[in-house]
Order: sequence, then C-alpha cells, then structure tokens
Amino acid sequence: MERVFGLLSWTLSRVLGLPGLFEQGAARQPRIMEEKALEVYDLIRTIRDPEKPNTLEELEVVTESCVEVQELSEDDYLVIIRFTPTVPHCSLATLIGLCLRVKLQRCLPFKHKLEIYISEGTHSTEEDINKQINDKERVAAAMENPSLREIVEQCVLEPD
Repeated sequence: MERVFGLLSWTLSRVLGLPGLFEQGAARQPRIMEEKALEVYDLIRTIRDPEKPNTLEELEVVTESCVEVQELSEDDYLVIIRFTPTVPHCSLATLIGLCLRVKLQRCLPFKHKLEIYISEGTHSTEEDINKQINDKERVAAAMENPSLREIVEQCVLEPD
C-alpha cells in the first residue's frame, strides 16, 4: 500500500506540478530547509560591499552553499551563514557580518536564530570577528553609532 501511495504521490506531483504535495513529514523536511536557505540567500546576495560598488554575491563573499538552515522546532529555525572575505586581512569583515545580521533580522519572514561566521581559514582574525558579529550587545552598540549605522543602511538598501 505504501508503495502505491508513493507512486501515486510521485505521479500527481509531476502531472499537477505540485512537488511535495503528498510527501510525508520527514520526506518534505530537506526540501523545506533548501527552500528556506534559498530564501535567506536571496536576501543577502544583494547586500553591497562597504568599499566596492559590487554586491556580496558578485564578489563571491556569499554563495548559495554558504547558507544552512536547520529546524529547531515546528516554527523556529537556525540560520547559519559562513561568508568569505575577499582577502585574509579584510578590514571590513566585521562590517560585512553586521550588514548580514541587520538585513536578515529585518527581512526574514520566519522565526529564527541567526549565527554568522567567517568561513574557516579565510581571515587572519576570524575568531575575534566571529565573536563580535554574534554578540548581541556589541551588535546593538555598533548600530547606535550614527556613522556605522549609515554605512550599514547604504549596504543593505535594496537596489532599484
């Protein structure tokens, strides 16, 4: 019976163009996490680099593979971003992490916990920067600085 249901589900999803309509819980889980990861990536890819006229996607600071989403509970997710600065001594890596955090806190339509890291081995002070961009108090203090806030706002502004 389960095999018949699986075949029926597969056929209906292909004919009706509704993938996942008849999938059961565990079978749908990876697809849902992939969709949420793409949703996150679509938000962060357009963030502008603080010193270049390019987006983080164009500079390959963020890629689809740098986003991971895990389910914490039914309606709560853990979003993990691992970005790669353009050079190992990038002085603006902390600011890029701040821009990622601000954009996602404002725009993600689902409940989430956010962790942002520099990809391992891609920056000379990655441990220190990882601590800074994941410390709520430091992030709040940084956003109180008018100059920093203005730069972040410019970077996260959606292109026309």
